[in-house]
Amino acid sequence: MINRILNPQYAIHALRASLVFIFLMFGIAKFAAYEAQGVARTAENYWLFGWMYPIWGVQGASNAIGTVELITGALIAAGAVSARAGLLGALMGMATFLVTLSFSFDGNLWEEGYGFPFMAGRAQFLFKDAVLLAACFALAIDAARRLLGAGGAASR
Repeated sequence: MINRILNPQYAIHALRASLVFIFLMFGIAKFAAYEAQGVARTAENYWLFGWMYPIWGVQGASNAIGTVELITGALIAAGAVSARAGLLGALMGMATFLVTLSFSFDGNLWEEGYGFPFMAGRAQFLFKDAVLLAACFALAIDAARRLLGAGGAASR
């Protein structure tokens, strides 16, 4: 009984479910005006996203980001039955969190007047993404293991 409870696949399923929830909720939010404005404050001057704003505007750029997040979440969810989809989704998730963590290099991480280690709002928003990056990495490893292993066609 205890061996069934300690099965590492339960941890993988929990990671998958939590990441799907996160990508679903954040992806949906991007379609709302309040979230589009919030994202624009950070993203419109960032080299990776700045080009979208003159072309699609604030809401259009946010919609594009939200669509990518929803696709990522769907692929991570599909990873429960398809290692290929799961690997692609996990890699997209890793890319997402690497991008958000790269905002850390912009500065403004420490509360003015306090400095390190007192986090300002930006750091509080970004640093949690290190754990989410690690969770996506764990799912990528699981999917790659399933693809390379002797799991047969059903796991691919």
